[in-house]
Amino acid sequence: MLAIQITLFSLICLLLALSVYFSFQARREKEPAKRGLYSARMNICMGLMLVLIAITQIFFFSESSFRRIFGTVLVLLGLFNLFAGIRNHGHFDRMLR
Repeated sequence: MLAIQITLFSLICLLLALSVYFSFQARREKEPAKRGLYSARMNICMGLMLVLIAITQIFFFSESSFRRIFGTVLVLLGLFNLFAGIRNHGHFDRMLR
């Protein structure tokens, strides 16, 4: 159980760092297509991070209705970010080709 929690924590930290990195890259980029591509990658990382945080909240802490509701909201936000990021990544990737 502890190994799973450490792995999830490590993945959350990695995805947080990637989200920040892609956010800075998107803000520095002059070309709109590349800026959109970096923003899409940031959304994908942020969506995965939110889903992992939700999994941590739902399964690894004490049972409470607030944690369940909070975890469910995070899952929905994470899936929306993931979907939007994948969709936008495909769009901006085609623009660059």
